[in-house]
Amino acid sequence: MINKTNKNAQRKKRHLRVRKNVFGTKACPRLNIYRSTSNIYAQVINDENGTTLCSASTLSKELAETLKGKTKSEQAFAVGELVGKLAVKKGIKNVVFDRGGYLYTGRVMQVAEGARKAGLEF
Repeated sequence: MINKTNKNAQRKKRHLRVRKNVFGTKACPRLNIYRSTSNIYAQVINDENGTTLCSASTLSKELAETLKGKTKSEQAFAVGELVGKLAVKKGIKNVVFDRGGYLYTGRVMQVAEGARKAGLEF
């Protein structure tokens, strides 16, 4: 019998391994990415307090109308831009990028590029 590997369990292991070293502070919070099959979520987190400073997703009301008819990569770029703008508006300039155990390619890379375009540095 062939055993199929659980890719999400492997991703969670990678994420925990990275999270041992990646920590968001008030001066340099963590930009976290979560990617589902149909949506993508990004949030800026201060791990010292355990609070979310700002967040954006493909389900955000600000983006809902503009994302119709776009590919998932274009939607991810727009989410990155929105979370970057919200963070810059709150006075956050530098962040630590937490890709959530995903490979830095495709939609994860597009979120990062959108956030950089909006003014975040990482």
